[in-house]
Amino acid sequence: MFKMNKEVFLREFMDEVWNKQSLNNVEKYIHNEYTVFLDTADPWEGKTLSHAEFKVRLKFSFDSFPDIHFKITSAIEEENHVAVTWILTGTNRGMIGELPATNKKIETTGVTVYHFKNSLISGHTQVFDRKTVAKQLGFIKQ
Repeated sequence: MFKMNKEVFLREFMDEVWNKQSLNNVEKYIHNEYTVFLDTADPWEGKTLSHAEFKVRLKFSFDSFPDIHFKITSAIEEENHVAVTWILTGTNRGMIGELPATNKKIETTGVTVYHFKNSLISGHTQVFDRKTVAKQLGFIKQ
C-alpha cells in the first residue's frame, strides 16, 4: 500500500501556492473544507473555508505582500499532521486591512501545524511573531 509523504506534499504546496502564488493549484493541495483552527489576529481564525474562500485569503496576503516568501526551516510529519517552522519575508506594497502600504520589508518566524484529511491539507494551527512584523512596518514603536 502506498504511503503518502505528507512533508514533501506540504513543501510542494508552500512553494507552488504561497511562494509562486499559483491560485490554480489550490484544489490540488487543499481539502474543500479548510479550517483555520488557531491563527491569532487572522480574520479567518475559527472559520472553515471553501476553495474559493481560501483563494480570497491568499489574495489578501499576496496583495499586501506581492513578494511574500516562506522558507521552511524544519518539518515533522505524523499520521494526520505536518508541523513546520518557517521564515517569512516580504515587502508591504498593499493595504493590510485599513492600514496603508508602508513599502517596508519584513522578516519573521513562525510555526504551523497543518492538518490533513483524505490526503489533502484540511486546516492549520499557527503561531508567529506578529508584533515583530508590526514593528518592522512602523505600526508600533520599537
